[in-house]
Amino acid sequence: MSTPSGAEILTDLTNLLGNFQGREYSGAIGPETRFFADLGLASIDAVVLGEMLQSHYGRDLPFGDLMAELGRRADRDLLVGELVEFLRRHL
Repeated sequence: MSTPSGAEILTDLTNLLGNFQGREYSGAIGPETRFFADLGLASIDAVVLGEMLQSHYGRDLPFGDLMAELGRRADRDLLVGELVEFLRRHL
């Protein structure tokens, strides 16, 4: 299986987040979209999304590392583009 490109990962995320857990988001989702402030997700949603992404890509991903990195920042919101880059590095 080839590694998906950043654009393919962004498309996958856009599809997952556009109707996530039954909550539709009508705005455009792009690299600068914030998970908590823009999409209104809660931290438990991040866990669910992580599980969905691992299932989608068929492999375990080090989401604990990503969460630890976020915990060290002043702004703990995650940009979609940051998640794309994280996935691109680990797929």
